[in-house]
Amino acid sequence: MKFFFRTIFAVALLLMPALALQGDDMREKYIRQWRDVAMEQMAASGVPASITLAQGCLESANGTSRLAVEANNHFGIKCRNWSGPVVHHDDDIKNDCFRRYESAEQSFSDHSDFLRYNDRYSFLFDLEPGDYRGWARGLKKAGYATDPSYAEKLIKIIEDYKLYQYDLAGDSDSDEKGELVAEPALPPSPSTLERPREVERPLNFRPNSLGKVYIDYKFYEKHGVLYIIATGTETYASLAREFNLFKRELLRYNEEKKDHTIPAGTVVYLEPKRTQSSKDLAKHVVEEGETMKSMSQRFAVKMKYLYKYNNMRSGREPEPGTIINLRKVK
Repeated sequence: MKFFFRTIFAVALLLMPALALQGDDMREKYIRQWRDVAMEQMAASGVPASITLAQGCLESANGTSRLAVEANNHFGIKCRNWSGPVVHHDDDIKNDCFRRYESAEQSFSDHSDFLRYNDRYSFLFDLEPGDYRGWARGLKKAGYATDPSYAEKLIKIIEDYKLYQYDLAGDSDSDEKGELVAEPALPPSPSTLERPREVERPLNFRPNSLGKVYIDYKFYEKHGVLYIIATGTETYASLAREFNLFKRELLRYNEEKKDHTIPAGTVVYLEPKRTQSSKDLAKHVVEEGETMKSMSQRFAVKMKYLYKYNNMRSGREPEPGTIINLRKVK
């Protein structure tokens, strides 16, 4: 019997290098298969291709996990606020619900959207494009995974397989030697797009006819729409008088039904909001406490269009974690 177990152990030792090689071959095959998709996602969203590929390798077991094979779900994205097909799989809870995609490409796109349009991860897009270490550690810091060694696992995969080379190319262009060249033109970071842009006081918003200016307001633009920040002492009626507007105009611009004292810090638009957001800020992951009204004010998009783009009945509110379309879905 001892001889039997020694023999089995010896055979296992002999097989281990072969199994490890097989695992390396599977990972290399996975990377070759999905590198172009990862680079396309980087050009569209700003998520480094190296991070996307490393997460895909790790979370889909190089494309061999049940979720990847049966549901085209390479990133373990769960069903939360999902109306599409699903698959059930034991995870944090038994028989947990995960999204099922028609194609793996949809899974990659959903993964990019989840990172780009989620306030929790917005700081990552301000990092240098090639800072994969900062991204890996930032994902862990932001709570993407509970594994304490998650960041180091991503970094090791990136460095072992030289995935950082794909962060330097927005597509498959190469030079005469076949090397990837030309850094991608990445979209502006979400924080850059939302950063207030101060502008001079427009001529059509001079002081009222009495020449009285109660507050020296600063003027800002968001998505090309002029606004001020309330101090907490105004009403819509007083602001209308201040800026030579009709009260009903100002109420309509801010989708308010009645005049009232405006809380300090409130964005008050002095022009109509847009029908959709900019193309680089097309979606938003709803945070706890956000409403359709607050998102309308935040992104300068009229509420009726937010309801329309998300097939929601007027008056309904989205649950936290829902991805809200800020533009017309093509």
